[in-house]
Amino acid sequence: MKRRCEWAQSDTQLQVYHDREWGVPQHDDRMLFEQLIMQCMQAGLSWLTILKKRDNFYHAFDDFDPHMVSRYDQAKVDQLMHNPGIIRNMRKIQAAISNAGAFIDIQNTFGSFNEYLWRFVDGVTIRNERKSFTEVPAFSPESIRLSKDLKQRGFSFVGPTICYAYMQAVGMVNDHLLSCFRYHELNKAKSSFTKKDGVFDEL
Repeated sequence: MKRRCEWAQSDTQLQVYHDREWGVPQHDDRMLFEQLIMQCMQAGLSWLTILKKRDNFYHAFDDFDPHMVSRYDQAKVDQLMHNPGIIRNMRKIQAAISNAGAFIDIQNTFGSFNEYLWRFVDGVTIRNERKSFTEVPAFSPESIRLSKDLKQRGFSFVGPTICYAYMQAVGMVNDHLLSCFRYHELNKAKSSFTKKDGVFDEL
């Protein structure tokens, strides 16, 4: 029987997400935008709540196309606010729209959001060595820097805690537990660092 991280043991949908997506290095801009919006939507809620609404989000937000989302008008906002299949929070919906515009600005400046984002970990996954999820912090120095920079570029709902969850999700950080089968699978990649006592050692 596969040993998984503690948070993924209670629900099949969480297990699938954990096994296939969480912590996998992601470099596709559309997927990076999707995760950014989903992490913002999750604020104050459980990740399982978001996963259960994921298909509805795809449909409601035009497959997370940032160019489409950035052009949403008040009529679209009203439509989203009446959609029971998503998170009907006005501030989060408005943040998704404004963040889409800021996302595109970064693409235009850096060539891609991927190029911009991965600079915060020097282009390689930070490999942590957690034995329990009680050891996982709510944020990190890297997520604080990312949060500050995103806010300066016009993003909202991107505090250090949301940014750290985002970094975990897109594989900038490997926070699978040492006992988890995915920890070892993901660390087979050469572009991984191990962090001990605040110092990074290249594998």
